[in-house]
Amino acid sequence: MKKVMLVFGTRPEAIKMCPLVLELNQRPEFETIVCVTGQHRQMLDQILTCFDVHPKYDLCIMKENQTLFDVTINILAKFKEILEAEKPDIVLVHGDTSTAFVTALACFYMQIPIGHVEAGLRTHNIYSPYPEEFNRQAVDLISRFYFAPTDMSMQNLLSEGKKREHIFVTGNTVIDALNTTVLSDYVHPEIKWSQGSRLVLLTAHRRENLGEPMHEMFSAIRRVVDETPDVKVIYPMHMNPVVRDMAMQCFGGQDRIHMIEPLDVIDFHNFMSASHLILTDSGGIQEEAPALGKPVLVMRDTTERPEGVIAGTLRLVGTNEQTIYDAVTELLTDQDLYNAMAHATNPYGDGKASKYIADILLAEL
Repeated sequence: MKKVMLVFGTRPEAIKMCPLVLELNQRPEFETIVCVTGQHRQMLDQILTCFDVHPKYDLCIMKENQTLFDVTINILAKFKEILEAEKPDIVLVHGDTSTAFVTALACFYMQIPIGHVEAGLRTHNIYSPYPEEFNRQAVDLISRFYFAPTDMSMQNLLSEGKKREHIFVTGNTVIDALNTTVLSDYVHPEIKWSQGSRLVLLTAHRRENLGEPMHEMFSAIRRVVDETPDVKVIYPMHMNPVVRDMAMQCFGGQDRIHMIEPLDVIDFHNFMSASHLILTDSGGIQEEAPALGKPVLVMRDTTERPEGVIAGTLRLVGTNEQTIYDAVTELLTDQDLYNAMAHATNPYGDGKASKYIADILLAEL
């Protein structure tokens, strides 16, 4: 029996790793161990509850106003003794978080193999997104197995000299999660409030967008709502107090914009399913929304998920107020453009990525 440890610490990681935990738990060939860092706390716990995943270890690193220095130091300090006690055959990390980077670094120090789920994403700009682009490149530098979601991700790895025999195109595990979280009989007071309108689902929290870029984003959305009577916006606010203060300043007094607390994964996926279009500076939503037939306007200057742009499900609109306003208005008024984005082919897999990864680990280990 091989010992597989999965380490994650944020809400996006948990959404994408929990389906893999459940798949590995069904395989008698593996002893599956889950360690969470608690880089996000409340939002992480919501996902664990939704998927009924119970970590063996919880580093509980989150503290108020934590910095990247805090996250790095605290994970390294606490994770070493866990690796020494468990001696896993492989450690799986996900994506581009500081949890993934620091976990991979600790495993490198102890010469424990790393498997990188969602490997190979690139913007090729080390500061955009920050610090995620550095994190994902650093994890790929020291990984043994690369579970790339798309052919384009594989090509990125090959161009950097990674060995072809260690790269596996699996699709994205987030599509696996949608298979179980989107419900045909879902009800929620906020969805009921939005009925009869075109619902725009908004997420915004990216570190590099804090300040003037976020003000421009919010101002564009406020203009659209003020001018378009049949549009309503739901914004599950990030926990960052800076983000919340700016949202209150920009959206206050507009009763067709509801600012709500963060949603658990089942709620959020069903809110996406009920929406007309999505505005985001997030990463994972760029993969989830195409599977649900929802156009996405990405309020960033770069994306590590160009497959969606090429397929036509995503549009990069940056953070300029007028550009965002024009793009949203165009989608709301041009039905042909809307239909083209809504019906574009999803490039992120068939919802069986967790099965493929488990099969690969069984063969390779």
